[in-house]
Amino acid sequence: MNLTVYTAVWCRDCREAKRFLDKHSIPYKEVDIERVPGAADEVLANVGKKAIPQFVIDGKWVQPYRPGQGFLYEEMSALLGVED
Repeated sequence: MNLTVYTAVWCRDCREAKRFLDKHSIPYKEVDIERVPGAADEVLANVGKKAIPQFVIDGKWVQPYRPGQGFLYEEMSALLGVED
């Protein structure tokens, strides 16, 4: 699996998403939309808004959180094959 995570240092949901991935030893490449030129535009082009975090799993864009609900633990666990 090839996983890229679009984040920013100020993003609380991004930190929670990375904690989840690290806890389950899931390797990922992080792209900070504030530091990588064009990264925010790439998110906008693929999801229609500058909403982070975003996972790109084998080329498929996935929003791992829902506004007002936070990180989607059960859905991401199932998607990434994580068993607790």
